[in-house]
Amino acid sequence: MLFGKHINKFYLKFIWLYMIGVVGLVAVDWFQLYIPESLGQIVDMFSGENVDLALLWDIVKDVILVAVVLFVGRIAWRLSIFAASQRTEAGLRKMMFAKSERLPLSYFGKNKVGTVMAWFTTDLETIEEFLGWGTIMLFDAGFLTLLVIVKMIRLDWALSLVVFVPLVLIAIWGGLVEKFQAKKWNERQEQFDKLYDYSRESFTGIRVIKAFVAETRRLHGCAKIIRKNKDVNLSYARMTVIFDCIISLIIALINAIILGVGGYFVYCSIQGIPIALFSHPVNMTAGNLITFLGYFDTMVWPMMALGQIVSMRSRAKASLHRVSRFLSAEEDVSPEQTLENVEGKVTFKNFTFHYPETEVPALKNVELEIDAGMTVGVVGKVGSGKSTLVNSLLKLYPVERGTVLIDGKDIMECDTESVRRAVACAPQDGFLFSDTLSSNIGFAKDGCTREEVLKAADFASITEDIEGFKDGFDTVCGERGVTLSGGQKQRVAIARAYLADAPVLILDDSVSAVDVKTEKKILENIAKERKGKTTIVVASRASTVARFDKIVVLKDGEVEAFASPKELLKISPTYQKMVRLQMLEEEAKEAGDAG
Repeated sequence: MLFGKHINKFYLKFIWLYMIGVVGLVAVDWFQLYIPESLGQIVDMFSGENVDLALLWDIVKDVILVAVVLFVGRIAWRLSIFAASQRTEAGLRKMMFAKSERLPLSYFGKNKVGTVMAWFTTDLETIEEFLGWGTIMLFDAGFLTLLVIVKMIRLDWALSLVVFVPLVLIAIWGGLVEKFQAKKWNERQEQFDKLYDYSRESFTGIRVIKAFVAETRRLHGCAKIIRKNKDVNLSYARMTVIFDCIISLIIALINAIILGVGGYFVYCSIQGIPIALFSHPVNMTAGNLITFLGYFDTMVWPMMALGQIVSMRSRAKASLHRVSRFLSAEEDVSPEQTLENVEGKVTFKNFTFHYPETEVPALKNVELEIDAGMTVGVVGKVGSGKSTLVNSLLKLYPVERGTVLIDGKDIMECDTESVRRAVACAPQDGFLFSDTLSSNIGFAKDGCTREEVLKAADFASITEDIEGFKDGFDTVCGERGVTLSGGQKQRVAIARAYLADAPVLILDDSVSAVDVKTEKKILENIAKERKGKTTIVVASRASTVARFDKIVVLKDGEVEAFASPKELLKISPTYQKMVRLQMLEEEAKEAGDAG
């Protein structure tokens, strides 16, 4: 069997299914051994001078009864054991999905999407295969082997000892091979992860690949990974085939021993030649030999199953280790304190932040206090830490306790769900699902009405664009919003964030791809619709934040200034430069239009 802290509870949960399956297996194993005995009786009967037809008919009826029992028993163990294995797989997948929702964003930064998807697919399928077929083979091989050994010893224990020696070799060989197969399977899965990652990136970035005419280069890269994948798979298959061949060779050897030694015993019995084996007098008839061969043929399946069990268990063990490592990953501990009746005051106290596995801080010694109801802009050069600053409010990464507060409460002391309900965000990438535009906007609120979706679309100034589509709000945008322009995707993301109606709204550079007229309309809606609520807008243009209450100017991860736009023109060199550059751009544009 396969044991571990994450899988043991499923054995207890579905023990009734496993018990039905095991009873069915034992019944099948017990009754099928009557068939070799019946064949032996028939052979001995026809070897004599007279055939007892009444006895022959009784044997035929017994065989028919055995066939019925085998039919019912096999249906029982198939339905019950496979049901238990598939429900266990579903339970593990549900646990893994719930776990993925609780893990911090940093975990998925360290583990690629392809690797995680392999855990959810091939690894779980490998575990399910062993819990189904592996359990059947294990119990079937165990009980059937035990029953056959007893029957063979009762028939002729001396000949049985000769046969059992090769069986011991199979058991020893299986134990030696298992650990090597587990290692090879783990290598195979790791190579599959790399292939999955490369393929996913190629399909996701197909437009970039085509734009740079890089199809051939990507194909060569894929071929290199495939060759490595092929080599690892061939190595694993080679070991499995060698193992199976050795088992088949041992089985053929045992058959030869039975036929040779048993045939000689039958000949001696017919000729009346006394013979002994291990000081045991042997008297074997042709029927006894047929019965003995029937027992051994019955035991061939358990011996073949042994090889498959070793291979299957080694794979399942490696896959369970990968899944267990995921389920045991450290997650964010959600405190009991919740954010309630949030007004929207945001405070940063000596806030310094490092991304995982980096030494250079993205933000250093940030001191800010944003009063509830303020509209605040965040500006700075690329890489100055703007997105890092606003994303810290969402608890996407753990931060030092006491450095980030909402309404005076440390967000690390509050449960994550209540923090994220208090802070709505239109992220920089503006991710959209392959669904209708109405569903994408309404994603922020369960059970939202069509009127609420329309209001949010008006706020983001996207209504006119959507109504221009053939299906309007029922238009399905492609994967990641591929059918929309950059500005349209940004405005759908803004509408979605607005619909959450959170005390704190973050727009992370969400108007960079829209025209000046549309940007002005959105800013007017912020001033009107978000009055009395805190709004933080990350911007790359000075004009975007020119009428806000205050502006945070970041430079190299530090706060250069935090003041009103008018004051910044006096005290902030970075802001002054942004304003001058934008004025020059506007003058150049006007000159170009005039020309």
